[in-house]
Amino acid sequence: MSFIKKPKISHPDLPKNKIGLTIRDYEGAMSTLCAGCGHDSISTAIMQAYFELALQPHRVAKVSGIGCSSKTPTYFLGGAHGFNSVHGRMPSIATGANAANRELQYIGVSGDGDSLSIGLGQFAHAIRRNVDMMYLIENNGVYGLTKGQFSASADKGSTAKKGNANPYTPIDPVLLAISLGCTFVARGFSGDKEHLVPLIKSAITHKGFALLDIISPCVTFNDHEGSTKSYAHTRAHMRETVYADFTDHHEEILTQVEPGKFKEIKMHDGGIVGFKRVDKTFDPTDRIAAISYIEEHRAKGEVVTGLLYLEPASSEMHAVLGSSEQAMADLPYEKLIPGKDALARIQARWR
Repeated sequence: MSFIKKPKISHPDLPKNKIGLTIRDYEGAMSTLCAGCGHDSISTAIMQAYFELALQPHRVAKVSGIGCSSKTPTYFLGGAHGFNSVHGRMPSIATGANAANRELQYIGVSGDGDSLSIGLGQFAHAIRRNVDMMYLIENNGVYGLTKGQFSASADKGSTAKKGNANPYTPIDPVLLAISLGCTFVARGFSGDKEHLVPLIKSAITHKGFALLDIISPCVTFNDHEGSTKSYAHTRAHMRETVYADFTDHHEEILTQVEPGKFKEIKMHDGGIVGFKRVDKTFDPTDRIAAISYIEEHRAKGEVVTGLLYLEPASSEMHAVLGSSEQAMADLPYEKLIPGKDALARIQARWR
């Protein structure tokens, strides 16, 4: 991770929110991701959402796993608490932290590899427990830190950097989450900030597990087969003396998709990704209809974005467990450790 601080220079006329903070107060360290990476756009949207909601950064806990996406908590909300866990194990860290201190707001930042491969089991059980947190999957379909292998979300038949086609059916995190009983499911696009910020604000304020799958194209490993200027072609035809890699600058991909409309977005490599905004008449509280709608448009090669499912009435983890209203982190020692007599009474109930 990068801990290079941004210069603390602010324009005196920067607008302030209701608690007197400017957008600069929601920034983090300098990003070390590839120039034009969609993950940085997501970080910007998160900062904007927290600024508009006028929430205190120090009341937030950021947790992540391993991957390009899991580096990004360093780049936003520098005043928040943070924990970078091992690969695929972020959900259990978030569950434990939430159990100990329910008064903090939790952001889980993960990637398609971190959540849908090694961490799939933990991801599923965090949904089952309805842990009160916003869970972001910054979804690019590849393992960017290990040179662009297919991830579990890569579409069948899609082509990798070296030209080989993916033979496997993808795991769709939104369909999986809906089928597991997730109480808030949405999908966004890193290049559509106007659409993404409201989704993030909704996920933050949702009581329970809020999944936000964000399509975030990888600018480094998305170049096309057959290009003589591609990394794969260059390495195949060069004489390597010292291994070095360079990622050229790319502009961020920005667009807007109107409700109910379909739009094709051209990627840096010339490839096309199709996005479909849900119709205004779409009912996100109908689980079966939501699954059918997503599947219908996926069959057409369209990626549906927007609020896809919302459980109107649900109980988050603490309500189910009947845990103390006071955060465990604030309970006095004698209540946390009541002594051997209390333990004996508990054990007697099971004899």
